[in-house]
Amino acid sequence: MDFRSLQLFQHLASSLHFGKTSKALYVSPSTLSRAIQRLEDECDAALFVRDNRSVKLTAAGEKMRLFSQQTLDQWHMLKADLDRLNPLLTGEIRLYCSVTASQSHLPNILNQFRQQHPQVEVKLTTGDHALSVSKVLDHDADVAIAIYTPDMPNELAFVALDTIPLQLIAPRDSQLNHLDDVDWAKHKVVLPDSGPSKRIVHHWFTEIGIRPNVYASVGGNEAIVSMVALGCGLGIVPKVVLDNSMAAKHVSRINIKNIEPYKLGLCCLNSRIKEPLIDAMVNQIRE
Repeated sequence: MDFRSLQLFQHLASSLHFGKTSKALYVSPSTLSRAIQRLEDECDAALFVRDNRSVKLTAAGEKMRLFSQQTLDQWHMLKADLDRLNPLLTGEIRLYCSVTASQSHLPNILNQFRQQHPQVEVKLTTGDHALSVSKVLDHDADVAIAIYTPDMPNELAFVALDTIPLQLIAPRDSQLNHLDDVDWAKHKVVLPDSGPSKRIVHHWFTEIGIRPNVYASVGGNEAIVSMVALGCGLGIVPKVVLDNSMAAKHVSRINIKNIEPYKLGLCCLNSRIKEPLIDAMVNQIRE
């Protein structure tokens, strides 16, 4: 029984999907199946019930999940202790963030980190910012740049990085420049369908007593900017997205004073925050 097999099992026990685990951990489906089969042979018990439609943990699989999590946590702690004996940090740290964050905040973080720890390899993955928390929880990333939310899981540590205001945007030719110019009964709105913006935007409309005339609900702030630029309606997005968007020149910005800003930061598992590589990146943010 090796640590790689336990990592594969642990991810599969969370995803319950061979394809997702294969993609996330960069192994072929056949390699993943063989690793699980070896574990089942060593345990002399079936760990999963699988058919063409679903994958489920057996009772033995539930016990194995607890064992593998404890074992991997102890392994991470041992590695952290051993790494502390070496004054020069080496190894790999996996970082996840949105495309926008990779342009706006990541360069400064990585420049400082690489200067201080030149032998550490940073493995970067970008995607939807709404996935940042799940990437860390699923062990697909060691750290992630994420937006703080009130329901952030207790398993996560969050270190504040920046505060990002949200702005109302309108098509450039709409001639809307101030909030008082907006006729909410007339103008349609493009709303976010997921992520931190969904809660913040819906709460703001409730607070000001407006029931928006919804044109569409879409995923991703960049998609909202694009639809507003095309004249589909108004939208509310983080200022940093506009600052890094190619479509920003096609929209007008309207400041909103009474809307909750984004709280941007670095998140990681509480159980791993003292690992040398994660600790080094987190402390750099705190400084």
